[in-house]
Amino acid sequence: MPTDDSFGALLEYMETDLGFATSHYNDSYLDRRITARMRRTGCDDYTEYFDFVRSNSDEQAELLNSLSINVTGFFRNPEVWDGVRDVLRTVWESERRLKIWSAACADGREPYSLSMLVHDDAVIDESNVQILATDISDEALEVARSGTYEESRTSDLGDELSFLRDYTQYVDYDSSTNTYHVRDDVKRTVSFERHDLINGRPKSGFDLVTCRNLFIYIDTKYKQSMLETIADSLRRDRYLVIGKSETIPPELKSTFSPVDNRHRIYRRL
Repeated sequence: MPTDDSFGALLEYMETDLGFATSHYNDSYLDRRITARMRRTGCDDYTEYFDFVRSNSDEQAELLNSLSINVTGFFRNPEVWDGVRDVLRTVWESERRLKIWSAACADGREPYSLSMLVHDDAVIDESNVQILATDISDEALEVARSGTYEESRTSDLGDELSFLRDYTQYVDYDSSTNTYHVRDDVKRTVSFERHDLINGRPKSGFDLVTCRNLFIYIDTKYKQSMLETIADSLRRDRYLVIGKSETIPPELKSTFSPVDNRHRIYRRL
């Protein structure tokens, strides 16, 4: 972990001048992302990189984009999605409507997975489903809105879409460019907007919020306020799904009750 004054000065500059709440994130996470930018720009230490950032608006944007938590996938952790399907059906059977928020959605593959799940379910009428997907990164949201994803050496999108049954029916594959395009009917169910879960206001009226694999990067003392924002966005007795390695802080045990501990599905009390 860096201990020199220049690291702290850089974090303070990012918070006060660039508007990124570095104080909410683990130092180890910030160090990894900033060090990666230092290597890209050829800077040898934090002092040199700090000077470079202050004088280069393009690098300021690159740095902020690099800090967006964008690890995602279609149907990530496939075993969780059976539990998500059960939640969707439970709400649908009582309401005949669904309002879902995919928070920290990165490049959109998770909200599109939710939309595919809805479209594939014969019980649910997708015309009465709304999915809001939000992220802090404008760059990630641009990709998400396009619904176009390129196959790479590190990702097999065909495998991602073959969860339990073949969800490739909901995308069009262009073999000439190795790209997948989410079909328009799936895209229509999802809307995207920028939202900062750390500093932004709560939403309202949601039946399900998914916020997976964000809290592992967040400093412990800020998790509670973020989860309180989510709680205020949920209707009573409605559901939250977090990442498999994440937990609800003890202070919120009276706010969220576990429905499926193994898959980290909770109910808002």
